[in-house]
Amino acid sequence: MKQLVRDFRDFALKGNFIDLAVAVVIGVAFNAVVNSLVNDVIMPIVAAIIGKPNFDDLTIVLGDTAVYYGRFLTALVNFLIIAATLFVIIRSFEQLQKRAIRRGEVSEEEVKPDEVQIQLLTEIRDALQSGPS
Repeated sequence: MKQLVRDFRDFALKGNFIDLAVAVVIGVAFNAVVNSLVNDVIMPIVAAIIGKPNFDDLTIVLGDTAVYYGRFLTALVNFLIIAATLFVIIRSFEQLQKRAIRRGEVSEEEVKPDEVQIQLLTEIRDALQSGPS
C-alpha cells in the first residue's frame, strides 16, 4: 500500500500531471465562454431572424411516438457555431505564430507542439466533448 501511495505521489507531482490539470481547468472555462457566446449572443440573433431561440419543440409524430428532430437541429447549430468559433481562434493564433517567426521572436521548433502538448490538447478536446459533469 505504501508503494502505491508513493507511486501516486510521484505521478501527481510530475510536471505533466500539473500541466494537464491546468489545461483541463482552462478547457472547462473556455467551454463556458463558448457556450455563453452561443446561448447568449448568437442564438438570440438566430431567434430574431428565424423566430425561435432554439428548435427543441419541433417534432414529428409517428404513431404514438414523437420524434424530436428539433433537438438535433439545435445541437447541430450549436456545434457549427462552436466549430466556427474555434476555427477563428485557432486560425488567429496560427497567424500570430507565423508573424512571430518572421520577426525572429521565436524559432519554428518552439512553435511546434511536442507530444505532451498534443496529449493535453486531445484530453481537453475529449473533456469538452463529454460536456459538463
